[in-house]
Amino acid sequence: MDDESDHKKALIHVLHMAYSGELAAGYAYAAHWRSLKNLEQQAGIQKIEKEEWSHREIVGKMLTHLGSGPQKPRELMMAIIGRTVGFACYLIGWFLPMYFAGRLESANIKEYDNAAFFATKLGLHEFASELIRLANVEREHELFFMTMVNKHPFLPLMKSIFKWGPTANFSNL
Repeated sequence: MDDESDHKKALIHVLHMAYSGELAAGYAYAAHWRSLKNLEQQAGIQKIEKEEWSHREIVGKMLTHLGSGPQKPRELMMAIIGRTVGFACYLIGWFLPMYFAGRLESANIKEYDNAAFFATKLGLHEFASELIRLANVEREHELFFMTMVNKHPFLPLMKSIFKWGPTANFSNL
């Protein structure tokens, strides 16, 4: 993939995924923090929710700059997913929403890193810098959720199945 148009298509594709993904995350986190009883956890997820909406706005501006915009079918699908996941937070308890939110944040880091790579290939250095910043914020989100699930008794089982979670030396960070 050395052609500029290929890099632009790839960047737009990743940004479409991120834009709609932030919609699902925003809706899910809006319900997630409301489903919790612990005020500190509520505040942490409320902060993350606000950052996800901010990321969506930033990515939307990038898409506009690149001559693109939201993909309506993907937007609808991700809105439904986000609201469904948010509703499920009230039904499935505390651990699973925390675990899967952390796993999702881990994937978001890779997504923004990939977008930064394509932006760099296109000479869009301001985009690349901003996308790296977004990836770093997603790392903070992942760390928050790792901290939440770190000592849960179901964590070893979930890590063995889904391949995400704090490492043995996580508490030394």
